[in-house]
Amino acid sequence: MFKVLAATWPLLLGVMLLMVGNGVQASLLGIRGAIEGFSTTQLAVVTSAYFAGFLVGSQVVPDLIRRVGHVRVFAALGSMISAVLVVYPVMPDWAVWTLLRVLIGFSFSGVYITAESWLNNTATNETRGQAMSAYMMVQMVGIITSQALLNAADPSGFTLFVIPSVLVSLAFMPILLTVTPTPTFESTRRLSVRELFRVSPLGIVGMLMTGGIFSAMFGMASVWGTLEGLSVQEISIFIGSIYVGGLVLQYPIGWASDRMDRRQLILGLAVVAGLLMGVTVLFQPPFWGLIAVALLLGGITNPVYSLLIAYTNDFLGKEDMAAASAGLLFMNGLGAVCGPLVTGWIMEQAGPRGFFLFIGLLYGAMAIYAGWRMTRRAAPAVADTGSFASVAPTASSVAVGAVMEVVTEAQEAQQAAE
Repeated sequence: MFKVLAATWPLLLGVMLLMVGNGVQASLLGIRGAIEGFSTTQLAVVTSAYFAGFLVGSQVVPDLIRRVGHVRVFAALGSMISAVLVVYPVMPDWAVWTLLRVLIGFSFSGVYITAESWLNNTATNETRGQAMSAYMMVQMVGIITSQALLNAADPSGFTLFVIPSVLVSLAFMPILLTVTPTPTFESTRRLSVRELFRVSPLGIVGMLMTGGIFSAMFGMASVWGTLEGLSVQEISIFIGSIYVGGLVLQYPIGWASDRMDRRQLILGLAVVAGLLMGVTVLFQPPFWGLIAVALLLGGITNPVYSLLIAYTNDFLGKEDMAAASAGLLFMNGLGAVCGPLVTGWIMEQAGPRGFFLFIGLLYGAMAIYAGWRMTRRAAPAVADTGSFASVAPTASSVAVGAVMEVVTEAQEAQQAAE
């Protein structure tokens, strides 16, 4: 691991700064939008726009990289992000913010794809698994750190918009100045959604629902907190707790997934999350109770995302991993675009508790569908399934595909040794 960090630290440091900048602006817009008098529906549209831009970027940027190269794409999109971040407070109009969020979502998608390609190229076959693990850890640490920065200044001023702009600008220095050669970017065969659905219906439907859940958590939590009357500090603690929970519970749930039918685990986690959301809606717990809810919600959602990828992986050959990862993330992106819009509408009808109600309904639907799928076909033998690997919902298809291939290679090596 020390050798991996020595070779990749510029990339990892740059990614962490990017995640800090992205995390600050994502939470800040919900708080500042309320200060500017935006309605819940308008903030939902603004939030959804980021995921729409991210989805478009995931489809367009690979071709752009092949045409003009990694360095030019990386520098151009980085400049776009820095510029957009300082325009927000200058033009406090929800329609303008919606356009800016599309641009910044597109840019972050391209930046992640470029950085992950570099990281994947830097690692060898022996170190790729460790490099990807470090990358996922850095992403989570960056997001958690970003929430602490929300308390650095008044959200009604300019400072909190300037800080992420500076961090994003600084993020490109270690990456662009690294001596690592730019990687080649090859086209990969794509699996259509129809083909993936035939392979794993639960994987496709589950990823669609998880996209809605994650985008509601990532984008609408600060809107909910503002409507609930929480302070900026309380909002930052709540959102930070979601990611801390995801970081802590990822590994015990992953350990369990390698020893049982993954559908049973997905079903069980979805039921627990659905009930947790129902209790939160009905009883409106105090702040310390909300922190416990956030820890459990994040601790379930991040592993469920990784579980769905691992479950789909169990039915694929190694040659289909990259194509499958692109298809799965496309479905996740569709769900992410719709998530804030539906959450905003429910919150307009039911008040702040609509935030938890929406997430609970999606988890309830996931539990029902997972239970039904268990009656449709038998589970693969545990000995024939791949290992669970932690995957951050913010990773692009490059990292997800690499992680899936690493897991498959490790499984093949173990089977050969036996």
